[in-house]
Formats: sequence, C-alpha cells, structure tokens
Amino acid sequence: MLRYAVRRLATPALARNASTLLLVEHDGVAVNAATLNTVTAAGKIGGPVHALVAGDSCAAVAEEAAKIPGIEKVIVAEGPTLKGNLAEAVTDAVLAVQAANSYSHILANGTVSGKNILPRVGAKLDVAPISDIIGIESEDTFHRTIYAGNAIQTIQSSDSVKLVTVRGTSFEAAPVEGGSAATEAFDIGGVTNDKSEFLESKLSKSDRPELASAGIVISGGRGLKNGENFEMLYNLADKMGAAVGASRAAVDAGYVPSDLQVGQTGKMVAPDLYIAVGISGAIQHLAGMKDSKTIVAINKDPEAPIFQVSDYGLVDDLFKAVPEMISTLD
Repeated sequence: MLRYAVRRLATPALARNASTLLLVEHDGVAVNAATLNTVTAAGKIGGPVHALVAGDSCAAVAEEAAKIPGIEKVIVAEGPTLKGNLAEAVTDAVLAVQAANSYSHILANGTVSGKNILPRVGAKLDVAPISDIIGIESEDTFHRTIYAGNAIQTIQSSDSVKLVTVRGTSFEAAPVEGGSAATEAFDIGGVTNDKSEFLESKLSKSDRPELASAGIVISGGRGLKNGENFEMLYNLADKMGAAVGASRAAVDAGYVPSDLQVGQTGKMVAPDLYIAVGISGAIQHLAGMKDSKTIVAINKDPEAPIFQVSDYGLVDDLFKAVPEMISTLD
C-alpha cells in the first residue's frame, strides 16, 4: 500500500501538555458503541481524557460514560437547548467547554454526528479538522487513508488545537466497565440555537444488530435485482443474528434505504464475518468493509473483484445459494 506524508503548516502555538476532550455520541439513553473505539484512540495521545456528554436529558448516559476505563472526567452539558443533539447547539457547547479548559485535542466519532459537529467547531476555532484517522503516531501526527483506502497519508499538524474524527474500525473498543470517572456539571447558560429546531425523531425498530457494530454483516448488491429479493438476506440475517448492509449500487437503485450502505460514502464496518451477496466489489465498497476479520463472497462471476479480497468465495447463482443456506440453518 502506498504511503506518503503531509505536514500541515500553521501558526506555531505555545507547547502545552496534551489533554483531550472526547465528544460522547448518544441517543439520550445509552452511549453509542463507536465512542468506545474513540476512547481507545484518545488514550494513545496521552494526557487526561475528559468526556463531554451534551443533551437535554442525559444523566443515564453520563453515568454509563463514567464507567468507561480511560476517561478521567465526564463533563455534563444539559439543557433544553441541546434537545435532539443538533449540531448547531452542540457546537456551541463544545466551544464553551473548550474555552473553559483549553484542551489540546478534541476527538469525535467518525460517524455522521461527529463529522457534522467537528467541522463547525473547526470553523469557529480557525483550525482544520483531521478526518477518519486510523492510527496515531504522536500528539501531532496521525494516519488516515486516502484514495478509497489504497494509500495511507501521514499528517503532522501544528494547529493550536487538533480536531480529529476517529474511524472506529481501526481501534479496539474500550471496556464498558471498570472506570470511575468524576462527573462535573457544566453551565450552558450562554449556549443558544436560533438556526435550527428539533421537532421529532422517527426511528425504524429492528431486532437485528446495529450495522456499524454487528459481529456478522450480510450485504447485498445490484445482483439481487430488486428490493423484494433483499427479503432473502433479511431471513438469512435473522437466522444468523446478523445485520444487513448493501452496496452503493443497490442503494442508488432504490432497493434499500441509504442507512444500509456500506462503503466509503456509507458506513465503515469490520465485523468478525462479512458475507457479500451479489456484490461485484467496487473500490468504494471495499474501502468500507475490507477490515472485516473474515470475508465470504457469493457471486456468479468468477472474475468479480470482490473475490480478490475475500477469504472464501462461492461462484454460484445467489438465488440458489442463499435459499440453500437458509434451509441448512432451519
């Protein structure tokens, strides 16, 4: 894999000991699993790690975050302004906490939420975020992939504050128990949001695991021909306790909603087992799943690129192979 280095030049800042503010992603009830991977990344930087829990009612989340080993303090920013965790309001909360504590690093998950908040913070602080890191070399030097994962870029930043989003699949998850962080309430009286308003959240409910953190993922591509045929994958997933994903081609064709997309422009996954059904293996899809522990591909085209990264391959008609797998599991 190609590697090259980039040094980002900025106005030199006074040296100070490393300290990290970590944004805890949550739904108001529980900590998002990706936050555990970000905690591990924060620990590699060195120095104390403080976690920011922001929301309108997040006492339970703060209590859960305090138990995560590696977190020294949990800062709770709570109030009606933060209802729905809208990026405009959370950004102001982050800025207020940063102004009070002068952290050297601010980390967030490399998810839609983290990538929505951190660029706003960067604009206000006049520093450039470093996105989707996969490794940490030192306090100011990070690794990230470019060109759909075909090259690794090393970035050394001299910005006064390092803003970083973390690709969770590249770091082990921290334990959920064993920590005993102190909890501190933070006054957000000065935080306002006149740019957006939270109305409601309608979430689809499923007994299947969440795609980004599932141990087994079964993804379908354009080879399934239509959305109705994805029912085969849903049936197989239910029998295996798996999450269901899809290629960009399947999403663009309208077979499944975009929240199932796996790839460079979708979700990054690294399950213990990834089964690709009717997926050719476009570069942007491989970028989102090639870190999987074991990859199984089912495709009738023996020349499909997906076979180049798979550990096991089955050259067969998926409409024959998948029903046979389902009947075997019955």
